[in-house]
Amino acid sequence: MANLKSAKKRVRQNEKRQTKNLNRKTALKTAVKQLMKAIETGEPKEKLVSLFNTTQSMMMRARGKRLIHRNAVARKISRLSKKIAK
Repeated sequence: MANLKSAKKRVRQNEKRQTKNLNRKTALKTAVKQLMKAIETGEPKEKLVSLFNTTQSMMMRARGKRLIHRNAVARKISRLSKKIAK
């Protein structure tokens, strides 16, 4: 356990960041799952595009916060857009 005041503060900060990051990752995974389900059920193109736009913006935000590697985000967005195009 941390003894120094600064080390205790660092532990608190890390716990808070860990919680936020977990929430962000969970929300992102949920958005991707919703988009995949909409693609599989054959939703209208307009709904797919709006879901894709929100998912893409969430991914880009996660990339900016360095939750997900930039190449992984690019790969996932590319694969999702290919599925929508079909």
